[in-house]
Amino acid sequence: MRKPVVGVMGASENDALSESEKVRVKEVAEVLGAALARHDCVLVTGATTGLPDMVAKAFRRHGGFALGISPAQDRREHLERYGLPDDGADVIVYTGFGYKGRNVINVRSADLVIVLGGATGTLNEFTIAYDEGKIIGILEGSGGVADHVKEIIQFCKKPTRGLVVFDKEPAKLVERCLEALSR
Repeated sequence: MRKPVVGVMGASENDALSESEKVRVKEVAEVLGAALARHDCVLVTGATTGLPDMVAKAFRRHGGFALGISPAQDRREHLERYGLPDDGADVIVYTGFGYKGRNVINVRSADLVIVLGGATGTLNEFTIAYDEGKIIGILEGSGGVADHVKEIIQFCKKPTRGLVVFDKEPAKLVERCLEALSR
């Protein structure tokens, strides 16, 4: 069986991820990255800063393979125009599609998506995953969009073929999402 591909979506530094927020979620990112590596997943992120970068670095420290999906057309644009890191992934795919196009590829490349924190970009990734019927894990208490997903679902009243799983513990969230994927 192939390895599960897990997309991690969350606040970048552009999403007003303050120094205090970075400190608060650093441990969460470490636990999430380690749990994904322990379950032998492949990680997909937006090759960005902030929470996805923290998770990717923790994941790679624990032996995981990370794929970054960049909004840029090449490495130079990734670094210079977008100001994004190139050390959070083992391989970066340069889409040239900007942030919105990158988000679609990010979500479609993943078997399941985990959302933590986040702002507008994360909300966009969540709605794509929700519309496309993905398994979506929401890390409750991680701040931002993640802490408002229940309200968003209730407000929109849109059915989905997917499954939204909520948990406050990163390792438990990974286990519950992978169980859902195996069904």
